Amino acid sequence: MIPGPIERLIEQLTRLPGVGRKTATRLAFFIVGTDDGYPTGLARSLEEVVDTIRACSNCGFLTEVDPCRLCTDPKRDDAILCAVEGTPEAMAIDRTGAFRGRYHVLGGLLSPLEGVGPDQLRLGELIRRVDDGLIREVVVATAPSVEGEATAHYLAKMLHARGVQVTRIASGIPMGASIEHSDQITLAKALEGRREI
Repeated sequence: MIPGPIERLIEQLTRLPGVGRKTATRLAFFIVGTDDGYPTGLARSLEEVVDTIRACSNCGFLTEVDPCRLCTDPKRDDAILCAVEGTPEAMAIDRTGAFRGRYHVLGGLLSPLEGVGPDQLRLGELIRRVDDGLIREVVVATAPSVEGEATAHYLAKMLHARGVQVTRIASGIPMGASIEHSDQITLAKALEGRREI
């Protein structure tokens, strides 16, 4: 009953993270049902992203210019590198204003069950940057998940062998959260990361 073009749109929308068939169907009919130019604008935006956005050849950050603005910013500290899963994580960290070093986008996390091993990540590029000799510290900023921890341990082992200091962002109880309702792993990480006040 659904026309072919709408069905193909629904199929494409279901490939988005967290979008199931019902949501994709609702979104597809919203897109098709608007007559204010939204569908055309959406299509043009998608084409523009495909045509202009690339990974920075140096750090892997998604950008229009290569090297990206983070790599060419003269006010950043070349000696400290923050390794992150992807561009959204780098953006989140940078928005804090607390980190003024350089970034390295790994392009994912180690996940043997999903077929993601070291060869699928941008580890060769990271080694090249470290071997250039300018970097004294790599801050590993991966998620506090099984994959994030596995990636952090792999990076630490790989980078310690090259004489670089490797640090890990702290994890634990978020601001405003209740200790009583925190899970055991979160509480354990909070205790491991305790500091003097």
